[in-house]
Amino acid sequence: MMSKHTQVYTLPIRVYFQDTDAGGVVYHASYVNFMERARTEWLRDRYGYSNAGLMNEFGVAFVVRSLKLDYLKPALLDDLLAVSAQIKDAGRSRVTLLQSVMRGDELLVEAEIHLVCVAMDNFKPVGIPEVLRKQWKD
Repeated sequence: MMSKHTQVYTLPIRVYFQDTDAGGVVYHASYVNFMERARTEWLRDRYGYSNAGLMNEFGVAFVVRSLKLDYLKPALLDDLLAVSAQIKDAGRSRVTLLQSVMRGDELLVEAEIHLVCVAMDNFKPVGIPEVLRKQWKD
């Protein structure tokens, strides 16, 4: 049986006019926003924590340390996309996610995102809350 952290989480996202350039093609930075939404909902739906909840309960937040995106094909105005998030690995204060953007069976963008858990009072790295870390390391 697959553990919860190895399962792929997918969020449907419709491409709106605001996401595109004048030609109706999704602007490259919009994919970063789509992936942020998918990560946020993945954390909420899969593990029961909103970003605000992590800040309020633990005084921490996840920030992007680095990201690598490969743009393979363009998404277009009104496309229905499936944006995924899946844990690749996790450490004491960092987590690496694999993300993709699909249109049906077509892979449009793939990414590797490195997040670091930081304290809200000084933005220095701290340990991921145990309630999450134990689920991510099983």
